[in-house]
Amino acid sequence: MIFKHTNRPGFLFGFIDFFTAGFFFLFYMPLSGLQDEIDFILGHTTMKYWKAYLLGIPTLFIYPLVWMARISEELKSKAIELGVEGPYTSWWHMFGWNIFGILILGPAIATHRFFKTLNKIEIELNNRNNSDIF
Repeated sequence: MIFKHTNRPGFLFGFIDFFTAGFFFLFYMPLSGLQDEIDFILGHTTMKYWKAYLLGIPTLFIYPLVWMARISEELKSKAIELGVEGPYTSWWHMFGWNIFGILILGPAIATHRFFKTLNKIEIELNNRNNSDIF
């Protein structure tokens, strides 16, 4: 798989998602193919974001935060496995910034690191695919 979107602006996405109460990613993830890319990179099917979002309604949106934090930790492991240079996203980085940094743009900071790690992984996988061709 060749990844085309390796420069997603994570801080902007996090900022928009915070102020739209999660609606932005509710539509962005399936329409952009982000959900499929994450599943491909991690090597297994993850719960769809819309399901996590719906489970978040009765849990004051803690469930989608934990869902995203789990994926963050898996991306960190994948980045380390591929030898991608850090800093990486992680469970604690995603969860901590979203809970304790909520008043100082913490969700945007956490989402920025998430996409920075994801972008680096995709670039590395693209480089490996290109070197296999030649």
